[in-house]
Amino acid sequence: MAALQAALREVSGLGVLFSSAAAERLGLHPTDLECLGYLADGPRSAGELASATGLTTGAITGAIDRLERSGCARREPDPSDRRKVLVRATPEAAARAAPVFGPMAAATAAVLAGYSDAELELLLGFLHKSRDATVGVLAALRQGGAGKSPA
Repeated sequence: MAALQAALREVSGLGVLFSSAAAERLGLHPTDLECLGYLADGPRSAGELASATGLTTGAITGAIDRLERSGCARREPDPSDRRKVLVRATPEAAARAAPVFGPMAAATAAVLAGYSDAELELLLGFLHKSRDATVGVLAALRQGGAGKSPA
């Protein structure tokens, strides 16, 4: 268990370092790059981005403004609700990010290719549970609950 937790800390730390280096290479703030990552699956409202990242709506507005200025995202009307605005990643953002994230995607695919479908399902389940646990601990930390762990 200790070895697994140490390996998870190491991978997590390397992920943070990679993300920071990628943001720098792309000329983005690391928070803006994380927001852009959420937009990779399709447009989201500012509220959805705030919820996904745990950032305040004010911080999200600033990130969206910076992403627009960088040409990586744009605001557009929600086709199903004219009162809402969606934020969409631009094709330019994907083109700029591809050379930065392509090698990591290829390395990850090469690692995952060595696992069976059943093992991949196990890994995916673990990652989903880890994400959910992290969201809970992060929310508690932001609310002043440092040092507390979920039940």
